[in-house]
Amino acid sequence: MLMTKRRPATVGEILVEEFMQPMALTQAALARAMGVARKHVNELCNDRRKVTAATALILARVFGNRAFSGKVDAGFPQKMRPYV
Repeated sequence: MLMTKRRPATVGEILVEEFMQPMALTQAALARAMGVARKHVNELCNDRRKVTAATALILARVFGNRAFSGKVDAGFPQKMRPYV
């Protein structure tokens, strides 16, 4: 395997760059769509909160058909994934 010095993308980076920016979503708009406090979304975006199974399901509902969880899962081995 080729070793690189790049750090893996964080969940917050994936959320912001792959989902929120292309859809022109603000943190407040995403929080409304998810039905959670804006602080919750802010902490996810800034990597101060982990994605729980419940949060992953809400994000999948908002972004459609496991789109979010599929991108996040790609970086984890099967037994280390926080949700299935």
